[in-house]
Amino acid sequence: MGHYDEYKRRVLRISQRLSADGYFGSKSGSAGNVSMLVEDEDAVVVTPSHLRYDVMTIEDICVVDFDLAGIEGERKPSIETPMHVATYKVRADVSAIIHTHQTFASALSVLNQPIPPLFDEVTLAIGKTVEVVPYALSGSRELHDNVAGKLANRCHCYLIQNHGALCIGTDFDETFTFVELLEKSATIYMQALATGKPVTILPDKTVAQLHSAVIARQDREIARKEKRRVTRMKAVPEAEPSH
Repeated sequence: MGHYDEYKRRVLRISQRLSADGYFGSKSGSAGNVSMLVEDEDAVVVTPSHLRYDVMTIEDICVVDFDLAGIEGERKPSIETPMHVATYKVRADVSAIIHTHQTFASALSVLNQPIPPLFDEVTLAIGKTVEVVPYALSGSRELHDNVAGKLANRCHCYLIQNHGALCIGTDFDETFTFVELLEKSATIYMQALATGKPVTILPDKTVAQLHSAVIARQDREIARKEKRRVTRMKAVPEAEPSH
């Protein structure tokens, strides 16, 4: 079994699940993309470009480094791989990324409408506000710069204007849950807005408490990764002095 095979299997499995559930906007297309950070490496396992998920195999999944140089895979990585790499560089707590074209989140993206904190269980999971990343052409440097510029709010979900959504987490189980919670919030928010009546949001004090818990959880993950890095560095034998 190859070094990256288990990562590739996870990427393939979650991608096909997302596609079958309609989160990529269609069940027979190639929209959206998924990636996973390789533990202890500056390497990303990512879905390929322009290949239907229902015919995708483990051999089609790509592995690239942080400079976007290919490590494994014959296919071209997703054109939005730079957006994924930029996210991993900015957010040390993140190890899994799902970019979707899910329906109600995408509807809010074309309205350029952030989602405020509506429910305590959702806010505790994904953070206080689902902000909108300004529009840029898919795969462009401007797009991944725009995404990177929004990540400092320490949330786990973002809308990409006139495009779709981005959900980030520590693993695919967690990040898939964020995808579902985002669509729940987006659906209810759209329906509430359609009534024309005022939409109530959580009290500021509650939001601050819940978001502090989100940040604390992220900090624990960052500390875990840093501990692994230090342990790994100590395990590397020092080079013999030259004579």
